[in-house]
Amino acid sequence: MRVAHTQPQHLLLVAALSLAGCAGLPDQRLANQALQNGDTATAEQNYRQLAALGYADAQVGLADIQQSSGDPELLRQAEATYRQAADSSPRAAARLGKLLVQKANASDSQRQEAERLLEQALSGGQDSALLALTMLYLQYPQSFPSVSVQQRINQWRAAGYPQAELAQLMLYRAQGNYDQHLEDVERICKQALSSADACYVELATVYQKRGQGERQAALLEQLQSAYRSGAVPAQRVDDVALVLADPALGTPDHKTAQQLLEQIAPSYPAAWVSLAQLLYDFPALGDIEQLLGYLEQGRNAALPRAELLLGKLYYEGKLLPRDPQKAEQHLLKAAASEVSAHYYLGQLYRRGYLGHVDPEQALQHLLTAARGGQNSADFALAQLFSQGRGIKPNLVNAYVFSQLAVLREKPEAPLLAAEIEAQLSAAARAEAQRLLGEEQQLRGTFQQDALARQAGLRQTGEDTP
Repeated sequence: MRVAHTQPQHLLLVAALSLAGCAGLPDQRLANQALQNGDTATAEQNYRQLAALGYADAQVGLADIQQSSGDPELLRQAEATYRQAADSSPRAAARLGKLLVQKANASDSQRQEAERLLEQALSGGQDSALLALTMLYLQYPQSFPSVSVQQRINQWRAAGYPQAELAQLMLYRAQGNYDQHLEDVERICKQALSSADACYVELATVYQKRGQGERQAALLEQLQSAYRSGAVPAQRVDDVALVLADPALGTPDHKTAQQLLEQIAPSYPAAWVSLAQLLYDFPALGDIEQLLGYLEQGRNAALPRAELLLGKLYYEGKLLPRDPQKAEQHLLKAAASEVSAHYYLGQLYRRGYLGHVDPEQALQHLLTAARGGQNSADFALAQLFSQGRGIKPNLVNAYVFSQLAVLREKPEAPLLAAEIEAQLSAAARAEAQRLLGEEQQLRGTFQQDALARQAGLRQTGEDTP
């Protein structure tokens, strides 16, 4: 544990020891272990007490918990907590820089600050800051017009930063030519596998795309061995299982995915929700009672994803009887951190499933979903403004969201977009195009979450003290 050896902190800790004895004292190692085991309450209690004494690592741990909640107020607290430690802790500087990279509606000055913090963290030995820097440049090229991402990657490679190879993978994804570089992806990740567990996901993706079953099986055996030894966190096993189950990446191997998830679920509650999603996508793997059992395990662990899927089941009325009130109840619980919950809430209110149309609530939730990256929300917004159910039609707004839905490659979007555009006057079309540009600039790129997920930017295991 790294501590700041200032005299006031030392005296405070001595006072705490003399007053409390050995029982119930804050403990950094206990907090770290509790967080790893999913006991957020114990971790937060210990981090908070140590953070109050000025311990930078505890401040980072506390801020990590605050950030992971997804709650806007707690996110503000996380930013403030990171700032307290950023000057003395490269980890805190890295975390703060990453938070600013991912911050919605970040200003140009905040992006410049993020670059400075991440460069500072990288110089301080936090190699993971390199990936966040790459994300920053890819997401906001207009803020860094003089930066060539490929040149930066080449410089980082020359300087011997291992993460530079993962940054190259991010660039492939951003450029849309990942599939043309599968051989290079495999080469990079075979070399980096022992130090970058995100490469298990990349290699699984490569072998799934190529249909290379023998290589996939060998990789999975290596993954399970690394998990049993503690070298790889359960989260990565979950990630690989999701790759195996994804029909967009090749022929799904849902049974193997189920086996991987069942292996980790008892000690990693998030896997219960992944199992429930797997049964939802592949009903032949189990019945509704089994699916609900998985969700109950997830809800017992207070996982918003479990509330989201249960709300979706009540919304759709396919596997469970449709119940809009129960759907709303569960979706509201998930909405703080699950952007898709806003989409289903918006549709509940737009379609009047709760007994009446509520256009204001529909607009609020659908816009939150769309700006958060949910693929269907823009199309729903285009319908809302073009159909005028419970709201006065607004073809200018309808045009904006229909065009965004086209960019999302929503199959129904081109026809609706053409119908809306045909009804606009030249002046209205010019205004709509201006608003479309503003909305696109506000959102930035739609690639942020996918890039972060695929590049392994999740904080687990990337820069532990």
